[in-house]
Amino acid sequence: MEASSLLKDKIILVVDDEVDVLDTVEEVLDMCLIYKANDYDTAHQYLMSYTYDVVILDIMGVNGFDLLKTSVKRGFPTVMLTAYALSPEALEKSIKLGAVSFLPKEKMTELQDFLADVVLGGGKPVWEKLFDRLGSFFNKRFGPDWKERNEFFEKFEQALKKEKDKN
Repeated sequence: MEASSLLKDKIILVVDDEVDVLDTVEEVLDMCLIYKANDYDTAHQYLMSYTYDVVILDIMGVNGFDLLKTSVKRGFPTVMLTAYALSPEALEKSIKLGAVSFLPKEKMTELQDFLADVVLGGGKPVWEKLFDRLGSFFNKRFGPDWKERNEFFEKFEQALKKEKDKN
């Protein structure tokens, strides 16, 4: 099934302090109903007041990790979309706090496909698909041995393989 039809009429909250990013996401996801917030307070109020099919959060400028905690508590599948905080440490923290995916802003044009994975996965984490799609990107950005340099990712990858073998 095509990504745009999977996402049709999904209600999505997008939080970023850069208005042009909010506008770009809204254009890329024109088949969705988009709520936008460009600061922590507005985003927090939206998270507490409405229900979303997916929440997309920036990390820097809007206290994204604090918003992630709130979004996860409310039961919303939450995707981190970042540029400045694109690092193994931010990826690890996103995973630990319950994000279902983590995307570089450089890949915003592919946002439909990444969100379709989240929708198809029932809002559950889609880390294996993400690493399949962006493995070479992360290797280029973080260095080819970035997972080996971090004990968390070695264990996390083993857990993903065990989960896959179960299914």
